[in-house]
Amino acid sequence: MLFDLSAEFEKFYCDEVVLPQEAQNDLRAKRNTNVRRLKSGLKEYNDEHGTSYSIAETLTQGSMAMHTVIQNDSNDYDIDVAIVFNSGNINNLGPLSVRNIVADAINRKKGNLGTEPEVKTNCVRIKYSNGYHVDFAVYRRTQNSDGTYSYEHGGSAWRSRDPKAISNWFSDQIRSKGVKLRKAVRLLKTFSKSRSSWVMPGGLIQTVLCDEQINTGYDRLDETFYYLMKSIRDRLNVYIEVYNPTESAVSLLLKQSDRDKMENLRSRLDTYLGKLDVLFDSNCSKSDAYASWHEVFNHDFWNPDLVTESASLSKGAFDRSAVTFSNTEEFIENEVNVNEIYEVEIDCEASGNGFRTGPISVYIDKVLKKFLPHNLSLRFYIKECNVPKPYDIWWKVRNVGAEAERRNCIRGDLLKTNQPERKETTNFFGPHYVECYIIKNGVCVAIGHIDVPIGHS
Repeated sequence: MLFDLSAEFEKFYCDEVVLPQEAQNDLRAKRNTNVRRLKSGLKEYNDEHGTSYSIAETLTQGSMAMHTVIQNDSNDYDIDVAIVFNSGNINNLGPLSVRNIVADAINRKKGNLGTEPEVKTNCVRIKYSNGYHVDFAVYRRTQNSDGTYSYEHGGSAWRSRDPKAISNWFSDQIRSKGVKLRKAVRLLKTFSKSRSSWVMPGGLIQTVLCDEQINTGYDRLDETFYYLMKSIRDRLNVYIEVYNPTESAVSLLLKQSDRDKMENLRSRLDTYLGKLDVLFDSNCSKSDAYASWHEVFNHDFWNPDLVTESASLSKGAFDRSAVTFSNTEEFIENEVNVNEIYEVEIDCEASGNGFRTGPISVYIDKVLKKFLPHNLSLRFYIKECNVPKPYDIWWKVRNVGAEAERRNCIRGDLLKTNQPERKETTNFFGPHYVECYIIKNGVCVAIGHIDVPIGHS
């Protein structure tokens, strides 16, 4: 029997693996900002060149859409977005010409980005100085006789590819196998990034391996992950080939360096599974168990020398035993599957207390500098949404901070109102926030967020 650190494992996953909400919102903001830059710059490009290019769709791809992004000390986060044009709109332009137009349009509105967009073979890359980068992959679509669309990706040539295929596949696998699969993917990614010198397979390959090999029959997360590591190691001992889950004849290993990365993963899984043998020893202590997982993840959460009597508290945590409040917060990925391929932007209008009605951003940035006052009426509303109708609308109002806890009023429940707006008031101090979720066919396909910082009375 594997030494039971299931409670600690869940805490490690929540506190040290899952990307914090603030960082997730930063990714969404960067995505939305650059899509706006592109659209605005494209309009200027058209005015200058007498053209009429327009974007038919923008679709989020990769780990951001699948909700498998993990914490990363180097801030090396990639945001993948498909930029889709109608075939007739770009006529007979080749992929490189379209990528050059996209780069030109972004460059016109790049603001404080500093560097110019980089035109690569498969995308246009926008780099931030802090390590983030946004990849705009170019697609064209052609409408079929039944009203659906066929898509082609613009790499070295136009090739048939559905920009939603991978994220939809993963969404189906989560529906079938449950949230343990998403947890497993995040944990394997965390292991693979645990040493900066390691060169490991990309996120999609790790996701496919997890989907292939996971055994969802284990109740404990630590057991699930241990036996997943073992199963992937055993599988790679037999064969290393990995195929695209939506195109079964297409290998994801395109060059020798990809195969070298697979061997790296196999070898390191084999090495660090050996470090976990102590977990099956009847004399294994909690300190021994912590030390073995510390070997695997190379993370101070598991450093036995840093574990206090409270044991499960990770660094940066604090003791709230003196505070009693009901944790009423609900999380969208625990309620429905998440496949965040679309975008929704919400805004808020404030009124009352002697203030002229207007967006809260104006008051925070120009009038109040930092916080909203008490007793304002707030109207949250959907400003932009590119999700095809019909869909349902859920809201979440979360009060944050010591005052919310003292009042036992953190809220955070999912409000299934199906209304495009939500009214609230500014009652008490705290860095509160509101989120909007767009639900289509039982899946959350877009998330909007807005901060509501309220000052002291």
